[in-house]
Amino acid sequence: MTSPRTFHGDPVAIRVEGLTKSYGRRTAVDDLSFTVGSGRVTGFFGPNGAGKTTALKAVVGLSRPTAGRAFVRGTPATTIRPDARVLGVHIEACGAHPGRSGRAHLRSLAALAGLPRRRVGEVLELVGLEGAAGRRVGKYSMGMRQRLGLAAALLGDPEILVLDEPVNGLDPQGIRWLRKLLRDRAARGGTVLLSSHMLGEAAQTVDDVIVIDRGRLVHEGPIRELERSGESGVVVRTAEAERLSGLVAAAGGRIRPEDGGGLLVEGLDVAEVARLAQREGVLLEEILQRTASLEDVFFGLTGGADR
Repeated sequence: MTSPRTFHGDPVAIRVEGLTKSYGRRTAVDDLSFTVGSGRVTGFFGPNGAGKTTALKAVVGLSRPTAGRAFVRGTPATTIRPDARVLGVHIEACGAHPGRSGRAHLRSLAALAGLPRRRVGEVLELVGLEGAAGRRVGKYSMGMRQRLGLAAALLGDPEILVLDEPVNGLDPQGIRWLRKLLRDRAARGGTVLLSSHMLGEAAQTVDDVIVIDRGRLVHEGPIRELERSGESGVVVRTAEAERLSGLVAAAGGRIRPEDGGGLLVEGLDVAEVARLAQREGVLLEEILQRTASLEDVFFGLTGGADR
């Protein structure tokens, strides 16, 4: 296999400005703006039906927006010339004819892109399909078709990868393999924009997050910032709630009641609350640290469980 490329480019790989896409009276994407940094893995999150796939198609030039613009390396998406070394895309089905072999499908794509035939063998090995390359795609499992779509996106060893729900159909081993592949590309300066509705899993892969709901942006920033934004604190139960509230406030914390009769203390950790109560003789019936999961944060941003 040839040596991996090292990528160098502008700080911003993708820029989206006021993107809107409507189908009749239905607006799938509504005045959406965001940027994707070079050398980063950016997660594009939202519930099913939030408009992720519609937005990605507009970003890569597969769909013309109703309003707004998208740029890839400064070039408007509507005028992008296909270049497998700049942009690799895997959106929805792998696009292979079920009667063709995986190898034949990739060879035809390589020929259209002006890539050497040897690259087909390299990407088949990279995605773990070399043993199934001669089989008809119609006989592939969902996970194998997913790998074939990824192989097609990787043919040109592109600077930028745009992937729609890439973990769908992959088993745990496949998810781990994909995570390493994407992190390795980012380490070489490559850029990845991937959509998902499973923030908890993808959080182990991404550097930055873009969260949309009903076609609109609800959050953009580093993943660590989102992790810190959840409702966390110390949950306590005590018959001396009023006294504890005064002590917590004096120590610089905040306290408020919770459903079920408990109290949520914010601004102090569990050890500080325990020491404060012990020092002042407040009997605590229960005390525990609560840390909000990324799924909790996600549901809070998007208004509830996945639709």
